[in-house]
This record gives sequence, structure tokens and C-alpha cells, in this order.
Amino acid sequence: MHRKLWSYGMMSVLVALVISCSPQKEADRLTDYVNPFMGTEGEGNTYPGATVPFGMVQLSPDIGKSGWDRIAGYYYPDTIITGFSHTHLSGTGAGDLYDILVTPVNSRDVERIPENGYRPYSRFSHDNEHAEPGYYQVFLQDFGINAELSATQRTGIHRYTFPADDNSGFIIDLGYALNWDAPVKTHLKVIDDKTVVGYRYSTGWAADQRVYFAARFSKPMERNALFLNDETVEGPEVTGVHTKIDIRFSTRENEEVMIKVGLSSANIEGAMKAIDTEAPHWDFEKFRADASDVWEKELQKIIIETSNETWKRTFYTTLYQSMLAPTLYSDANGNYKGADGNYHTAVGYDKYDTFSLWDTFRAAHPLYTLMHPDRVPDMVRSMMSHYHETGLLPVWSMWGNETNMMIGYHAVPVIVDAWFKGLLEGFDIEEVFEAIQSNAMSDHPKIEAYRKYGYVPLGFDHENWSVSKTVEYAYNDWCIAIFAKSLGKTVDYQYFMERSKYWRNHFDPETGFLRPRYEDGRFLEDFVPRDYTDHYCESNAWHYFWFVPQNIEGLRETLGEAQFAARLDSMFTYDPYPSDELPIFSTGMIGQYVHGNEPSHHVAYLYLHTGEAWKTQERIREVLTTMYAPVPHGHCGNEDCGQMSSWYVLSSMGFYPVNPATGVYTIGAPLWERATIHLSNNREFVVEAPGNRLEKKYVESVSLNGKSLDRPWITHQEILNGGVLHFTMSETPNKKLWKDVKDIPYKQIMNLIPTIVY
Repeated sequence: MHRKLWSYGMMSVLVALVISCSPQKEADRLTDYVNPFMGTEGEGNTYPGATVPFGMVQLSPDIGKSGWDRIAGYYYPDTIITGFSHTHLSGTGAGDLYDILVTPVNSRDVERIPENGYRPYSRFSHDNEHAEPGYYQVFLQDFGINAELSATQRTGIHRYTFPADDNSGFIIDLGYALNWDAPVKTHLKVIDDKTVVGYRYSTGWAADQRVYFAARFSKPMERNALFLNDETVEGPEVTGVHTKIDIRFSTRENEEVMIKVGLSSANIEGAMKAIDTEAPHWDFEKFRADASDVWEKELQKIIIETSNETWKRTFYTTLYQSMLAPTLYSDANGNYKGADGNYHTAVGYDKYDTFSLWDTFRAAHPLYTLMHPDRVPDMVRSMMSHYHETGLLPVWSMWGNETNMMIGYHAVPVIVDAWFKGLLEGFDIEEVFEAIQSNAMSDHPKIEAYRKYGYVPLGFDHENWSVSKTVEYAYNDWCIAIFAKSLGKTVDYQYFMERSKYWRNHFDPETGFLRPRYEDGRFLEDFVPRDYTDHYCESNAWHYFWFVPQNIEGLRETLGEAQFAARLDSMFTYDPYPSDELPIFSTGMIGQYVHGNEPSHHVAYLYLHTGEAWKTQERIREVLTTMYAPVPHGHCGNEDCGQMSSWYVLSSMGFYPVNPATGVYTIGAPLWERATIHLSNNREFVVEAPGNRLEKKYVESVSLNGKSLDRPWITHQEILNGGVLHFTMSETPNKKLWKDVKDIPYKQIMNLIPTIVY
């Protein structure tokens, strides 16, 4: 299959390209190991531009053409740039944002093509392009203009070096749109010869997005022209669907001109304050250094030691990309446009949005509880504000909108995980409990049917996804149940625990798969498990068979222990047929396993439930070393707002949260000779594997703080306590390791983590 060729055939090419795509100087900062171009080619859908960790601004180049490859605005094989916009999504596969496009221009502006709406553009070469955390640079060949970008939390920082020209300047184009995005109302106003303000209301994936901006220039404009639908208008301001401003001035040879663009979703005042408080000066190099230092501080939270430079660059690039979402949403005054269409103020916390929860509940949010425990409460408060505004927790929210993309109500495991890890101090826990039930008890048609039948009946409408919805609702219900138990709510615990078993209603003894069912209880006829249909969310029956993270033991017992082990082997060896029509998201394949999409992400760890830990170690090492590389084509699938990267970060350190609401991490096989996690409580947790290298993919033995570990898991609390997890690695498998330990204690979570009392 073409997709398997990527995993195995392309890796040697990717590794060979690392040197040309990475900084050439000797790395003395962890930021030097980051390649923001990773995922900008192929399936990754990432952007290379300037941002800070979890920042509101993602100032990045736009090719200017629509299409799947350019879903994040940029595509590495392209050769033109239309401008630089201030908002982008990282690896989502959904085409929205691209707000407030700035294009530098001069007298050499002659090119026009229909593909970018006849806007000015310039060719460029990767030989004169550079990206690092918090900074992006490219030379625009046709204009002779060097562009440099940096960012603060809410402000985009531009510096352009112009040639001598009497007609240099910028175009700020609010009518510019790509892919799913479309402006509905835009406004521009010239305040003075150095200041322009405005707003852009748009619809798309986010049905009601509002971005207010303020732009300040280091050089006064000598003349300007306002446009509505490409027709000039008189006066200092213009309002309409497609508006832009063309600003011009004279420049000397190599003259530098800067722009600072502040953003808000609430009002222009908030955008202006972003500039005043975060960007009060005009020292571009300081902005660049400050952004780099912020990134360096975050990257220093995990220090790895390895002789493999390629792996190290991959690690720090994925660690970087794990922090590109969620994004800050409240403005410099604390205001934001809410999911109810009204304006609100985040009091006492930072409001975040861009919650890709179907993806990120699996590994990204558990990683945040280790790396960013100070941010986690604000993320939960942000979800609670969504509940206050809509009566429901977010499903996939972005820029004050519920997109309802994907399935489940996965804010629940994120909140429950934070609760059991002691990160919800000061919350009204009764209100939180009300909130986590809201989606489960909503009048959503599929959830109503799930409650009525004990499963979601099949349908032939697009994205019916009946089996996937049932099993994901059941997992979310289990999370609600254990939360209820921790609060002593026995009736609620029993009710939701019963619902958590609804996955069983799809089990078909004839085929041994979770099979779609009609309302009358009949199973779907002509069932082929490997087929991709609308009964499974971006997957097939092979993938979703394994999504019972709350009760893997029950799944194993239902299928039969021997059959479970055999099915797991087949998952990685049963290749698609040459005639199979595989969807765009089936990438990074090993048999039926698809690492390029999230439903498979926990499956390799399930060998711990068959007593074959060595097979987990084998498959995890295979994925780590064949599905990622620090080069443009380095992601085997959509990066998905940090989930793909977080899988790598955690798995490369030797553990992963198969059930991400429990604080239990199952053990795989580390890549590093040593990894040190600097915890917020001033302790360190060290994972060490002396002499670890490519050939040593198996675990001979494990000890925790000097004592042999007789179980294939550790807990979050054990990590927080600090200490050393020591691996002895081998080139041959130890088939006796944990052979008789097949039950991971997810069901006994209440015995592992005590009830939290504030």
C-alpha cells in the first residue's frame, strides 16, 4: 500500500533530509532542536509561523490557495506566498481562520493569478526561509523584501526590510479567505498615519467568528486607499463584506519597517491594549528573543539524553507542537466573544479555546497535567464558561463557537482527570458535576437514542457513526460514574456505570466485532469489518473494536482470551486489500492499525492485557521510529492540535495513558538513555535506560526507585512524588516480563487515587 510505503520506505529519505531542514549551527538551546516545518508537507497540516505557547496569535505565511494540502495556510512544496495572516489551526484537517492578512508590496507588484483571488504574491525559496520557535523569516523574491515575524500572546510582530522604492507599503486584506472560511462583515478605519483598526466577522467551521484588530506602524503612511469589493471609497473608514486598505510610503535601500497587530474577539479596545501591554516598544530582536525564551523555558521542563540527534530533534519538535493548542482566547482586558454570541469577561483566569477534544483527551491533556498543571485549571474554567453560555460542555470549540465536529463528550475525561489529579481546587464541584452530565443527558438525537436503546441505531445518513458514538458515549459515561463515586453520589454512580456497559450491545458473537444494529435490534447485514463506512467515525470495525478503555478486561473476556490475543496480532498484520478504498485519514498504517488517526493510538499498549508486554515494546518502538521525523513530511497523519505530538512525547519516555481519566500510565519502551521531567512541585521524575539505542527495543526489567516493578503501569502520583524509573533494555524480548499480569487497574481507580477533598 502507498501508505505503508511512507512508514518504511520514506524514513531513510526523511532522516537524510534532517540536516538540510534543521538549524546548521551547533545546538546550545533546546529551541535549536525544533523544526516548525515538521508536518507542513504530506498529511500533517501544520503551519511554520511565529507563536508562543498556547498563544492567541499564530502569525504564519499563507500560500493563498485553497485545498486540503493548504488547510493550515502553508504547504511546503509550494513556491509562492500571498501574505501573512494572524490565526491558524495546527493539523486539524479543517480549513478555517486565516484572519487579518498582511501583504508587503512595492512597485514590483505585477503578478496576479486566479488561484489566490488575483492578489499580489511573491515567489520564494526554502534556501532563504527559516523558522524557529517564536520566529519565522522568508525572502520574497519578486518584491526583494525580507519578511520576519514574531509574536507575543495576543500580538503579531512584523519586520520587513525593503529595497529602495517610492511605492513600498502594505495591503491589509480583510476579504481574504481560504477553504471553509468566508467573511460576512469587515471594517477598516484609519486612526492616524501610523494606526489602523478594524474587525473581521466570518463564517465557516466557526459559524460566528469575530476578530477585532489594531495595527500600528513604525513608519507613517504617506498615502492610503480604502477598498470595498475592489472599488476605492472616500473617507477614513469602510465597512462591507470584502474590504482592504492599501498603504504606501517611500523606503531607502534596506530600510526596516515594523507592524504590531493586536487581536481581540471582543472589541478594538482589547486589541489596542494587547499592543500597549505586550508590545510597547519597537525592538524586533527583543520580541524575537523574548518569544524564544518563553519557548525555551517550556521545553526545559523535559530534558532528554540520547546519542541519536534525529530522535532528539523529533522529540523537541513534537514537544513544541504539543503546545500550539488550546489557544488563549480572552483579550488583554479579559473579554471574549462567547459561544452564546454575547460578550463576556474571564474573571480570575485566562480563557482558552480551540479544544480539539476528540483528539486531545487521549494524550495531550494528560501531558498538560504533567507539564502545565498551572494552565489546566484555566482550561477547565474555560470549558465551564462554555457550559454557562450554552448549557453544554464543549465538543470541539474554536474562537467562541461550538463546531460540533467529531463525536463524544470528551471534555468529561479531561475534567475528571484534572479532578483526580487534584487540579480543581476552588471550583464549585457540585456545579462541575452538573456540567459533566449535561451532554450525556442532552436532547441530542443520537444521545437520546443511545439512552433509549442502549446503543445508537445505525442509519445511512452521512457521518451516522453509530458504533463509534455508542462506544465513546459509554467511555464518557464511565468517567462520569467514577466522578460521581468520588463524591459519594451512589445513585448517579450506578446509573452511569450501567451506561458505560452499552458498548456490549454492539458485540456480535458471530463475527466477534462491534457491529452496527438497527432500531429493532438486528445486526447490519453484509458486514465487512475492514470496510470504511459511515457506521464508524473515520475508521472501521477493526479500529473501534478496541475502544473500551474503561474495561479492556471485559472486552477480552467477551471475545475470549485466546481470540483477543490473536485479534490483536491480526490488527498489525492484516493488510488492507489492494482493491480497498482507503480514506484520506488512513495513514501511517501497520496492517489495520492506523497511527495517522486517533482511534488506534492506544492499541499497541493492549498487549499488556495478554501478558505479552514484549509485543507492546516492539510495536511502540516501530511507531516511534518510522512514523515521525523532524522534517516537513515528518508526521504520518494530521497533527491534530497536539495529540499526535503528545503521543510521541509520552510514548518516547516509556509510558502512555490508555485510559486517560485515571492517572494510570501503562508502560511501553523508552527511546532515551535518560529523560528528566522537571515537575512543578520542584521534584524530578527520571526515566533512565542506560545504553538505549535502536536495536535495544525490548525491556528486560524495570524498577521504580530501586525496587523491581512487578506491574506494567505507574501512577500519576508516583510521578509527582519524584524518583527514578529504571529500564534495562535488550535486543531480545523478555517474554516472561509481566506475563501473568493481564489486568490494568482502571476499574479499581478509586482504590488507587483517594477521594479529593478541598
